[in-house]
Amino acid sequence: MKDQLEALILQMYKSGILYTEAVREFKKRFIITVLQENNGNQCKAARQLGMHRNTLSRTIAELKLDVKSIRHGGRRPPRSERPAIALEKKAAR
Repeated sequence: MKDQLEALILQMYKSGILYTEAVREFKKRFIITVLQENNGNQCKAARQLGMHRNTLSRTIAELKLDVKSIRHGGRRPPRSERPAIALEKKAAR
């Protein structure tokens, strides 16, 4: 992997990519990969990245990443639309 990274860096350097652009692109790819592995769950992704969730959220905003496109499925339905069985189980606790 080290050789591949060195080859990539050399290729980027020779093509005139600035350091700030390279770092920004690396951050984007790394964060997107971890978010995809966690189905868009920012809490889990932040834990795996070794950062606080708020820091990850701020970085996502700075990089203008679309996290919604990473999530599979949608949000949980509101309580009013959930099946009554789930609500009954909670009430029984």
